[in-house]
Amino acid sequence: MSSVVDPKVAEARRPKAGGTVIPIQPVAAADGEVEKLYAKRQEIYPRAKIGDKLGFFQKWRWALVWLTQLVFYGLPWLQWNDRQAVLFDLAARKFYIFGLVLWPQDIIYLTAILIISALSLFLFTAVGGRLWCGYACPQTVYTELFMWIERRIEGDRAKRMALDKAPWSAAKVAKKFGKHAAWIALALWTGYTFVGFFTPIRELGGDMLALSIGGWSLFWVLFYGFATYGNAGWMREQVCKYMCPYARFQSAMFDKDTLIVTYDVERGEPRGKGSKSKDRKGQGLGDCVECALCVQVCPTGIDIRDGLQYECIGCAACIDACDWVMDKAGLPRGLIRYATTNSVSQHYSRAGIVKRIFRPRVMVYTAILSTIVAALAVAVYLRVPLKVDVIRDRAALAREVIDDKGVAQVENVYRLQVMNTTEVGRTYTLTVSGLPGLVAASETTFEVPPASSKSVPLRVQAPAETVPAGSHKIAIDVAAHDDAGIRVHETTTFLGLRR
Repeated sequence: MSSVVDPKVAEARRPKAGGTVIPIQPVAAADGEVEKLYAKRQEIYPRAKIGDKLGFFQKWRWALVWLTQLVFYGLPWLQWNDRQAVLFDLAARKFYIFGLVLWPQDIIYLTAILIISALSLFLFTAVGGRLWCGYACPQTVYTELFMWIERRIEGDRAKRMALDKAPWSAAKVAKKFGKHAAWIALALWTGYTFVGFFTPIRELGGDMLALSIGGWSLFWVLFYGFATYGNAGWMREQVCKYMCPYARFQSAMFDKDTLIVTYDVERGEPRGKGSKSKDRKGQGLGDCVECALCVQVCPTGIDIRDGLQYECIGCAACIDACDWVMDKAGLPRGLIRYATTNSVSQHYSRAGIVKRIFRPRVMVYTAILSTIVAALAVAVYLRVPLKVDVIRDRAALAREVIDDKGVAQVENVYRLQVMNTTEVGRTYTLTVSGLPGLVAASETTFEVPPASSKSVPLRVQAPAETVPAGSHKIAIDVAAHDDAGIRVHETTTFLGLRR
């Protein structure tokens, strides 16, 4: 969308400091100049590699791609105790993580994991910049996979550019159709795998083959597949530049000792091709040979020589390209490198950079993170796989009954909600204490199936002559027969009758 705007009028209508924003209306310009209100996305054609081998950082990126996708696509297929090893069963309100079964009452663990993730992001960003974005972010990983498919079908950078400029033909339609078909297949498999973490993946696959898949399962498979196809196939760097909030608030976590992809201006300027056989300094040139390969390999299309930009995801593709060029030109590597702002301006050695890692903010993040991780590990290790909730019967708070010996007893009625969070059926025994002559008048031994809960009625009695009016604190203990370590101690109140 564009309109003709008088530059003077446009400038006058721009928002001033402390003023009101005035919408710019299209007006006819005397000189016919056209000002675009919305910039069209420029297609980026990043080069796959420079030379015949992958660079050091490119190898690391692909290693992380393989690792993350092996975990993502393979984890739902692992079995544990005749069930899916990792399953977040929302319908049954149970999370299975290998031998651990978590219930809604265990939400504190999820809270701790989210806090750990946030603090880890702060710590790693303060130390190493956007390493998460460049190597392990799902947007980066799937964009890399989709571009790999694109290169296999349409060719590398030059061939893709030529294909897009060429008129439509049968060969072009076949390549485009093949690329998008492969993209859609990968996206749908990704959606199917994602839903497989919340619905048993084998059952989900059987339902899909039998065309009997549930509506919500189908919706999420298609939704996640569509999101993957759109984000990794079409939007790509637009997600990182405009949609991801991390790109916007990363500056708040950066300082001059944060490790970032840096161009050494002092060494590289002034730029120029020069002559390889002559001394570049004698020609008044820096080490940058103006090849622009660092721009061609960048997945977000920026020029790192312009300084740190929020679009930079820290993937280090430009470092590999520049090092390759430096080798060919007979110049030392490191014109573009991982460094800090202080290390470049003050010429720190590598030891100096490492020393500055242990600065106050990093140490604070590390201390807090280590404490929470340790607390979570201890809590999980000491977690008792038995949960008991004591609920008083509100229909009869307290009543007087006569036992089989003809003795008057004060009776309170409760309901125990007993959860066996292990995957082994267990037999439990309950005992009561806290008042003279206090006994459980109902069944005290019961079984609870594996990974399930059971409602157990409980009648507690005490001699009427020994129970004063008012409320009294009593204890209910539930213990497993086969494991002395599985025991829960709960307290409640026992009401006496008014005389």
